[in-house]
Amino acid sequence: MALTNFIPTIWSETLANELDNKYIAVKNCNREFEGDIKSKGNTVKISGVGDISVFDYTRNTDMSAPETLSDSARTLTIDQAKAFNFQIDDVDRAQAVPRLMQAAMKKAASALANTADNYVFGLVNSCSEENVLDMGSATAENIIDSILSVRTKLYRSNIYDADDVIFEVSPEIGELIMKAKINLSTGNRDVLENGCIGSVSGIKIYVSNNVVRDGNIHKCVARSKRSVAFAEQLSEIEAYRPEKRFADAVKGLHLYGAKIVFPEEYFVMNYSLA
Repeated sequence: MALTNFIPTIWSETLANELDNKYIAVKNCNREFEGDIKSKGNTVKISGVGDISVFDYTRNTDMSAPETLSDSARTLTIDQAKAFNFQIDDVDRAQAVPRLMQAAMKKAASALANTADNYVFGLVNSCSEENVLDMGSATAENIIDSILSVRTKLYRSNIYDADDVIFEVSPEIGELIMKAKINLSTGNRDVLENGCIGSVSGIKIYVSNNVVRDGNIHKCVARSKRSVAFAEQLSEIEAYRPEKRFADAVKGLHLYGAKIVFPEEYFVMNYSLA
């Protein structure tokens, strides 16, 4: 693909689509607050509405004046700026199979998505202390019970939609869940998304190698999809000719930030493995 055929808007959309396909942690975040992100250090305002009162209605009786809704605002800082920069030598391009640039863009998307997921999983270190649960040693025999216990905690936080609850685990914990499901003969046949291995009592289970480990402790996450806000922008996608090479090169800049915005709906489950 020659530089004369490079259209930044199209390739930016291609990269964004590929990113969405590769995300695990990010895709389960609230992403309604993208805003107008231009550079690292920008902030995104996250507004919310307070509780609404419910009262008894009496027929033919005037209601009291409507209540004034309170609002809340949190600030999400775009504190991550990640870039890529690759080149395709003119000789390689001439000899390569078609769609070499598409393949390279997919590789770039995988690398960016992996880095962003790692960042989102790192939010376990900012979880409120009372929501960090010591689950002890994990086995195929006790893993399902522990998932059900945190499911109850999430529902007590007034989460009503089962589709809004997810559990993110390391590959090792995921293996135990799969063994437990086989032992329980659940016969789960869910249509699986990227990283999803099925569900337990309505909670979708996602496996990622980016789940934080601290020695022998696996810091798995049970949360609602709205508990974490994520905002991103592919702010720059540029093609150029390196001065000292006969090659086409492409560089890009990925800006983003994430924050736990509903801490009562976010639990860290510390499992140890023998």
